[in-house]
Amino acid sequence: MLQPKRTKFRRHHRGKMRGKANRGNKIAYGDYGLQALEPGWIKSRQIESGRRVLTRYVRRNGKLWIRIFPDKPVTMRAAESRMGSGKGTPEYWVSVVKPGKVIFEIRGVTTPVAKKALTIAGHKMPIKTQIIYK
Repeated sequence: MLQPKRTKFRRHHRGKMRGKANRGNKIAYGDYGLQALEPGWIKSRQIESGRRVLTRYVRRNGKLWIRIFPDKPVTMRAAESRMGSGKGTPEYWVSVVKPGKVIFEIRGVTTPVAKKALTIAGHKMPIKTQIIYK
């Protein structure tokens, strides 16, 4: 699973997800892409499951690009712990995705294969997505 090797700070604020993506909102490398339609957090496990689907469908014919990286730690407190005593430990990593952000790109496969692969990868995501073409 994806996660940073090291970070400046161990814990982050949750932040806001206002506005649309103004970077990474167009296809840069491939011919087909999966684009986010709503804001949300995508966990590293969900990115990995989408990557597995795409590599299974693409096989050795095409190339795959993952355009997001989970660099935000999400902390959780231990179950049944008392109030106070600081913030919890990082449990998993998420990528903050705004509407318009391209999540995956593929190239070197036929249109029906790309559509099917990206549709299934889109079902693995916790947000609504659409398939876009170059």
